[in-house]
Amino acid sequence: MKIGIIGTGNMGSVLVASFIESSAISPSRLMVTNRTLSKAERLQHAYPKIKIGNTPEEVFRFADIVFICVKPHEFYSLLSTNKNYISKHQLLVSITSPISCEQLEDLLDCNIARAIPSINNRALSGSSLISFGSRCHPDYKEKLLALMSFISTPLLIDENITRVSSDIASCGPAFIGYVLQCFVNSAVDQTDITKAQATQLASDMIIGMGKLLEKEVYTLPALIQKVCVKGGITGEGIKILSSEMDEVFDKVIQRTHEKYHEECEKVNQQFEVKEELK
Repeated sequence: MKIGIIGTGNMGSVLVASFIESSAISPSRLMVTNRTLSKAERLQHAYPKIKIGNTPEEVFRFADIVFICVKPHEFYSLLSTNKNYISKHQLLVSITSPISCEQLEDLLDCNIARAIPSINNRALSGSSLISFGSRCHPDYKEKLLALMSFISTPLLIDENITRVSSDIASCGPAFIGYVLQCFVNSAVDQTDITKAQATQLASDMIIGMGKLLEKEVYTLPALIQKVCVKGGITGEGIKILSSEMDEVFDKVIQRTHEKYHEECEKVNQQFEVKEELK
C-alpha cells in the first residue's frame, strides 16, 4: 500500500511524522507534495526516504490512498484540476470538516472517506474522526481504520456531529491548552511562583490527569468529586469556575459552529458550479 499526502501544513506534517514513527508505513512508500515545495522538502530532511512529488498529479499517480490536507476553499480547484489523474480504484481521504463525503462523491468516481486528525496523534494518541462515503469499498474502510489505528483511536461519526466532535477532539487541545496557560499566568501574577515552576507543575498535572483517565482509574466526574473534598479549598475554587465558566464553552461551540457554517457556505458555492454545468 502506498500513501500520498497533498498539503504539508500543520496536520499534513503530523500525519507524515506519525505514520512513519508508528511504523504504519515505510517512508519509501509515502509521497508528499505542497504548493510551496520547500515545505515538503523540509519533511524530507527529517525523513530522507520519503518521496517528493513536484505536483499533485505525481502523488495521485503514485498512491493507493491520498490524504488531502489543504484548506477547504482549495479542495474544489485541486480536485477538479486533477480529476483525470484520480483512479476510481483509489481512496481519497479528506481531513477537513466543512466538506462532506457526499460532496466529494458527486465530484469524483473514486472511493471517498474523511479522517479528521488531532495534534495528539503526533504522540500516537487521541482520537481521529472517521466517515465513509456511500460507495467506499469495504477493503478500503478496513485499510483506513487499520492505518489510523497506528496513530490514534479511530471513531466513526455521523455527519450531524462532525463539527462538535472536531471541537472536542481536534480543537480541544488548543482550547484546554489556552485555559491551562491562563491558569499558569494567573498563578505567576498572583503569587511568588516562577513561570517555569508553574508551567512544570501544570504540565505534570495534565499528563498525570490524562493517565488517570486512560487507565480508567476515574471518570471525569469522579475525578472532580475525588479532589473536591466537601468544605475544602478545591471546592472554593470550583465555585468560582462554576459561576464564571458555565457559559464559556456554550459560546465557544456556538462560535465554532458559526464559523463552520460560513466555511460550508463558501465550499457549497464552489461545488454548486459543477451542478450548474450538468
